[in-house]
Amino acid sequence: MKALIIKKVWLDKIFDEGKTWEMRSTRTKVRGKVGLIESGSGLIIGEAILIGCSYFPIKPNNKYYDRHKVKNVELLKKWKYPWILSDAKRYDTPVKYKHPQGAVVWVNIKE
Repeated sequence: MKALIIKKVWLDKIFDEGKTWEMRSTRTKVRGKVGLIESGSGLIIGEAILIGCSYFPIKPNNKYYDRHKVKNVELLKKWKYPWILSDAKRYDTPVKYKHPQGAVVWVNIKE
């Protein structure tokens, strides 16, 4: 399984506020169940289904705020591709993992 590294502020919005678009600077071909890692924690704190991504960048505005939850639209100039998540679940007990050197977006997890 792959696990996606995300900063805590955005993970909280995914789990607590219904954020379904994880905004990134590039597209992804990854699909299916992914772990959700809290950046810098050494923990997989949940999972979601990555159902797709936009092949076209979105314009930096709040038209889709309900999906991306990014208040500062200036951030959307760089982070312009939505990776679309569904069925996000926070684990009751986070899972420790060994973070490989150089991993900044994805970590391959042995199940």
